[in-house]
Amino acid sequence: MRNLFLVRVTVVAMTACLALAVALVNAQAPAYRAPRAADGKPNLNGIWQAINSASYDIEAHSAAPSPVLELGAAGAIPAGLGIVEGGTLPYRPEALAKRNEDRANRLKLDPEVKCYLPGVPRATYMPFPFQILQSQKHIMLIHEYAGAVRTIYMADQTEAPADSWMGWSNGRWEGETLVVDTKGFNDLSWFDRSGNFHSDALHVVERFTARSADTLNYEATIEDPKVFTRPFKISMPLYRRVEPNAQILEFRCVEFVEDLLYGHLRKQPSQ
Repeated sequence: MRNLFLVRVTVVAMTACLALAVALVNAQAPAYRAPRAADGKPNLNGIWQAINSASYDIEAHSAAPSPVLELGAAGAIPAGLGIVEGGTLPYRPEALAKRNEDRANRLKLDPEVKCYLPGVPRATYMPFPFQILQSQKHIMLIHEYAGAVRTIYMADQTEAPADSWMGWSNGRWEGETLVVDTKGFNDLSWFDRSGNFHSDALHVVERFTARSADTLNYEATIEDPKVFTRPFKISMPLYRRVEPNAQILEFRCVEFVEDLLYGHLRKQPSQ
């Protein structure tokens, strides 16, 4: 019995030492430092894409049938863990009621259905890649969906001259992190296909940080006092498209929705 006790004590001690050694190694490991651009700032150039189901619903959600019966499993909604820190969006009661109504009528109301610009941060986690093109005065985010383009002003920063779908973005560097402050939104875009929405008081602060050669950490703090009781944060990794011929292709969806939007205006043949 005494020998068995000694063996158990030895195993426990060895396990504790191993855990301590791993912790020390992790604590001493330096944080990843991205390659430098010409101006010495982190080089985030590349084609990136989110791999999650936030485009369907930024909150955690179960798998669900397609809202279009004829699509069957091809249009079904995949389950997702959500990207909202804390799990639930802090809606005001009247805003939550509107969200639920919008969700019930999403095939008619979702701006994506009509190929409208996706807004921010929705453009980041749609199932399409986007490209970061970086210079000292401007950083461009070029999205495959609808050819959406964002200009981040790193110099000559001003307030938004008018409200718009994608807002007006001013940027700065905080060490290894690109911080993008965006205001000047209209109230027309959604956060996802589930009716989660915002008002024209939306304020988004995004943070892009390289975590490895082929991944970025993306965080966005979202504030909208007309819709939410407090600010909330979303976060996710973004992955570099590493295939040799990776590029942003065309997805000019306007022509895909012409009949949906304007088909009722088509002149009907006379009888």
